[in-house]
Order: sequence, then C-alpha cells, then structure tokens
Amino acid sequence: MSDLHFSGVVLPGGEGEFWVSDGAVHLSDPGATGPRTELTGYAVPGYVDAHCHVGIVEDGEPDLVRGRALALEDVAVGVTVIREPGSDLDTSPLDGQPGLPRFVRMGRHIALVKRYTRGLGEQLEDPSELVAAVRRRAAEGHPWIKLVGDWIDRSVGDLAPLWPDDALAEAVAAAHDAGARVTAHVFGEDALPGLLAAGVDAIEHGSGLTADTIEVMVEKGIGLVPTMIQIENFPSIAAPAAEKFPTYHRHMLALHDRRKATFRAAWEAGVAMYAGTDAGGFNVHGALPREITALAAVMPPEDAIAAASWCARQWLGYAGIDDGAPADLVIYAEDPRVALAHGALPAPSAVVVRGALA
Repeated sequence: MSDLHFSGVVLPGGEGEFWVSDGAVHLSDPGATGPRTELTGYAVPGYVDAHCHVGIVEDGEPDLVRGRALALEDVAVGVTVIREPGSDLDTSPLDGQPGLPRFVRMGRHIALVKRYTRGLGEQLEDPSELVAAVRRRAAEGHPWIKLVGDWIDRSVGDLAPLWPDDALAEAVAAAHDAGARVTAHVFGEDALPGLLAAGVDAIEHGSGLTADTIEVMVEKGIGLVPTMIQIENFPSIAAPAAEKFPTYHRHMLALHDRRKATFRAAWEAGVAMYAGTDAGGFNVHGALPREITALAAVMPPEDAIAAASWCARQWLGYAGIDDGAPADLVIYAEDPRVALAHGALPAPSAVVVRGALA
C-alpha cells in the first residue's frame, strides 16, 4: 500500500490537498512511509451504490467467486460502499478483502409466498408471521431489514400491498427495538401510506409516490433510493403480463412514464434521495454512473453526485474526505459536475478503496 498525495479540487468543498497513509486520509503531511503517488484533478468521497445485489444473479446460482467479481466491476467505476438490500447468499466472507468495497447488508428479503420472485428471499405463508420474521432477521445482526411492500397480486391483477397496517407497525417497531433500520420495496401507490405510517426508514424504488406520500416522507425524514435506471426497465418487466394482467401492465407503464416528474417532485419537496442501481436484477454491475446521470435529470449535477457520494456516505455512517477517515476516493481529471451537466460522468482517473489504488 503506497502513500498518496492529492492536490486540486476536493468536493464538496473547493481547492485543497490531502495525503493518504496507512489507509487513512490526512489533511496535513504525515510524512511518507514508502513510495508516494501524486494525484491531481477533482477528488470525490468514494461512491455508494445504495441498492446493489452482488449475491443475486440472473443466470445460474450466485457464489462468492462470482460475487467478488461483480463487486470489482462496481469498484472500477468508483463504488467503495455497497448497500446490499437482500440476498440469499451470505456475502460476509467478502468483508475486508483488499480491493473490495465495504458492505451494508440486510440478509434475505421478507415477502409472501406467490407475492414475489419465485425462490428469492424468505417467503412467508401468512402476514401474521411478519413480526417473527423481522425479529429473526434482526437477530442475525444486519443493520437494515428489507420488506417487500408491494408486488403483483394475481387475484386482483395489479400491484397490491403485501402486509396489513397493524402488522407493519408492529414489525417496524420490533426492528427499531433491536437497533435495525427498515426499508421496503415499493413500485405502486397503495402500499406507501401504511409503510410510511409504520415508520420505515427508507423506500426502495418509490415510483408510486404522490404529493401526499412525498409530504409524509419529508416530515418523517424517510430516505428514498429511486433506482431510476431500474424503473426504465418497467416496460420490459411488464410486457409478459400484457394479455393476462392488462391492469398491471398499464399501471407499470404509467409509473414508468411519469418517473421523472415523480422524482423531481420528491427532490423539490426535500426528500433525501440516494443513488442505487439495482444491479443483480435487470441491470448489470458497474452502472452507478448511469444512475447518477439519471438523477441529474431531476436535480442539479452536484446534488446527483452527492446522492451517490458524501450524502449517501453520511446516511450510512461513513465519513467523507476527513482527517483520519478511511480513504475511499474517486479521482477525476476533469470536473465531474461540468461533465454531468453535459450528459454523462467521465471515467475516473483513479479509484482508492481502503487506502489503496484499485
């Protein structure tokens, strides 16, 4: 692990310099302990992909070898923290490996039988089992727990909530009592009021947000990970159901068509939004620049970068480019804010993970 010295623009501030030694950031020169690499340009605190599954793959069975390779694809674009919202594969053996990001895990999704992707997550037989399932997940020690809040209900032919409001309230309280935060997958409108009233800490996707539910999210400080590039896939996700479930098909297309207006309204109202790709489902790994670019269509470029960088890191309890902080960094040769305003992020000139160049 060689020492590093950076001089240039340090976001979200301005001109500055810092050093990296023994894996940590130093705002004054600690003295070189070995060869020193000079870096210049624009430094951004390492990115967070706040919705990224390295333990889920579209084909075959996931394993740690493949999970490691997928995580490295994310690191290549600057991801230094992965929030993994649900996985049947225990990826904890990847923790602390050189060159790999830090992980924030939730264990397995909690859903209902026939109300989620077949074979994925813990699928309960009855909503009355939800509280016990949440307590089991909390006992595993994960900092977050993920509920599937809505999914297609084939008996009604459309998206519908999975859980009654009283079960949600008790389950979220049980998670909070155990020190865990709760998030929920939600595509449509109807599941949101119950989840928000129960006090969940975040919403994944949130394409069905309305003025009323946006207001509640702002009042309660509930975070949103909109996975905008996943919602771009709604037409292809819904297409196979067009004949058998036409109401669901039309609903998914409507959510897709108004996605930018929905998330722009959320941003303008003050909902805290964070970047997540939903890699491992329909999206490939290494797609965070695409998600940041999509966010820049509904908020200013610097705020879109913040949603993947310093704001997301603070939300999950990770420091930025601060004295003594672990050194997770993305370096650009050109101003990423200007490049993003013109349509896309440039490729990083360097990525530093756990104090070492990736």
